[in-house]
Parts: sequence; C-alpha cells; structure tokens
Amino acid sequence: MAAVAVAEVSHLQECGCKGIRTCLICERQRQRDPPWQISLQRKCCFLYCPDTGWAMGAQGSDFEGWAFPFPGVTLIQDFVTPEEEAEMVRLMDCDPWKLSQSGRRKQDYGPKVNFRKQKLKMAGFQGLPSFSQKLVQRMGLYRGLEDFQPVEQCNLDYSPERGSAIDPHLDDAWLWGERLVSLNLLSATVLSMSLETPDSLLLCPAPSVGPDAFEGSIEAPSRSVPCQEVEVAISVPRRSLLVLTGAARHQWTHAIHRRHIKARRVCATFRELSDEFLPGGKRQELGQELLQAALSFQGRPV
Repeated sequence: MAAVAVAEVSHLQECGCKGIRTCLICERQRQRDPPWQISLQRKCCFLYCPDTGWAMGAQGSDFEGWAFPFPGVTLIQDFVTPEEEAEMVRLMDCDPWKLSQSGRRKQDYGPKVNFRKQKLKMAGFQGLPSFSQKLVQRMGLYRGLEDFQPVEQCNLDYSPERGSAIDPHLDDAWLWGERLVSLNLLSATVLSMSLETPDSLLLCPAPSVGPDAFEGSIEAPSRSVPCQEVEVAISVPRRSLLVLTGAARHQWTHAIHRRHIKARRVCATFRELSDEFLPGGKRQELGQELLQAALSFQGRPV
C-alpha cells in the first residue's frame, strides 16, 4: 500500500506538457498564472439531446428554444456494468501510464505513427489488451457497429488534481477510419464540440420529438449564429459508449475542458482503419497485418 501511495504522489508531481499546453502541475511550478488562455469561452452554448439528435439552446441563454440538427453522435448508456468497469480499470492500472499533455496520462495499444509524414511501423505492437476482446464483441451487437474492427486503443487518464484536459482537435483521417468509439469510465464528463469555419449555423425552433420534426415545414421561423461562437456540449455518462461519425467526426472538433473533470476519469478510445488500409486500398496488406495483430488481443501498452 505504501508503494502505491508513493506512486500516486509521484505522478501528481510530474508533468508531460510541451509547448503552450499546461496543467496545474507546471502552472504551480511556474508560480504564476499562464500568459495564455487555456480555453476560450464560446458565447453560444448548445446542449446535445440524444432523444432528438439536435443541439438545443441552453436554458436561460439567448438561444433557449432554438436548435439545429447535430448528426453523427450515438450514445449507448450502461455499456459495461460497475463490476466490469472496476475490473477494467484495475487491469489498466497494472500497466504503467505514460505522462502526456495537459495533465493527462496515457496507454497506447497500436502502431507507432508519424501522421505528418504519413508513416507507421509495428514497433512492438502486439494487439489490443485481452480485456477488450469482450468489449469489441459487444460493440458488434449494436446498430452501426456490426462490422467495427478496431486496430488501435488509446487509454487516457484524467485527474482534477493535475488539471487534466484535451484541446479541441480532429482525429486523423489518413490512418483512422469513419468511426471513433470511446468508453467513458469512473466519472461522467462533457465532450465539447466546436467549429472553426467562418460560416453561420441556421437555427430552428427546438423540436419536441424526433430529428425530422420540421421536415417540410418551410414556414418555420429561423435565425442564424456564427459557427465560431458555437459550442455543443455532449453529456457523457459514466460507463457509456460514445460513437462519433460523419460531421461530428470530421468537421466538429472535440475537446474535454478542465472544468468538466470533477473526479478521476479513464477513457478508452477505439479506432478503425481508413479505406486506404482496407481490402481494395493501396495499403491493404499493411492494414491486414495491423488488424491481425490488433484482434489477437495479446497486447501490452507500447
């Protein structure tokens, strides 16, 4: 127990930040507030409604009662049981966590990739961890994931003591395919979605039923808002599975703000191959090698 306590204190004193990214640890070491803003507060907050598939204006805001369609999000609640969650985190903690940016720690199960040069190598990659085999099989029972074959798993560990967060970003589309699948463990959080385009979003009165509520209703009133002022908050419950596809995957950046990490959070994100690495693609042989290794479920963090 003493060794565990020492390790816990140690990782709360170490920092993996580089460049302009910061966490609470390096901010305290500098003994001053950072000269840059960690996250810009957007003016127009919308909340994703899983029942309608729309982004709804936040209560009490200027956009209450207004909404716009937000396709490409699937949220599966209670994907794992509390017992499965506890066992998964226990097994993750048996392996070392590496320091990462913005107060996170990580474990990677996947090939070594240089996205800028579009190069990759196996580099000791022996597959996804054994405890994920049952999860991947279960994913295939859900609509839209029947043929999902992940080739990479990235575990991220967030802690409020470290000021953990992740900046707005789009996942790579050269190697990684259409679906991003994330399992949220230990605590609930909020995934914040934003657009960087100079266009405007057209808003409609918020629907009370499904996403087709206003189909064909050309008389419905509307208003617009600049895309760069909009943030869509997706509430992600503990033990839920979140799937991003389409515009939510390729156009809207996603982030986890520091203020939305209230307790330890562990996220396991699974990524599939892009068409270039699938049968018929110009790198199909390498893709087959990666898949064969990944789905052996004999891996350790690389």
